[in-house]
Amino acid sequence: MKFRVYYEDTDAAGIVYHANYIKFCERARSEMFFNSDIKPFSKDGYFVVSAINAKFIKPALLGDLIEVRTKVSELKKVCVTINQQIYRVGKLKEQCEEELLFSADITVAFMREDKPAKMSDDIIKFLSSHI
Repeated sequence: MKFRVYYEDTDAAGIVYHANYIKFCERARSEMFFNSDIKPFSKDGYFVVSAINAKFIKPALLGDLIEVRTKVSELKKVCVTINQQIYRVGKLKEQCEEELLFSADITVAFMREDKPAKMSDDIIKFLSSHI
């Protein structure tokens, strides 16, 4: 999923505010589900983030075009760890080589009635297709 970095995403120096990398990752994870027939939340359950291990490598800047790449790195019955990397793939008015800016392993747990629960076979099959 690609995003343009806007003024609202940055601090006064034009650097993307650190919490926004997590927001970009959340949007990409949500889009992964929205582009399928699988819903990340329903009467049968929902996902919650249970752990984030993040590495900030280089800053994204105002006007940059960034791309979030998402893949499943570990899949269990109740939780899944998703590796997400953010790359700079373009700058405002110049060409640039692709650069890794941010990497995170984000674990989400499936919940039902506020308790961890086994994911449905459909969800596991869907997530398995993103390994």
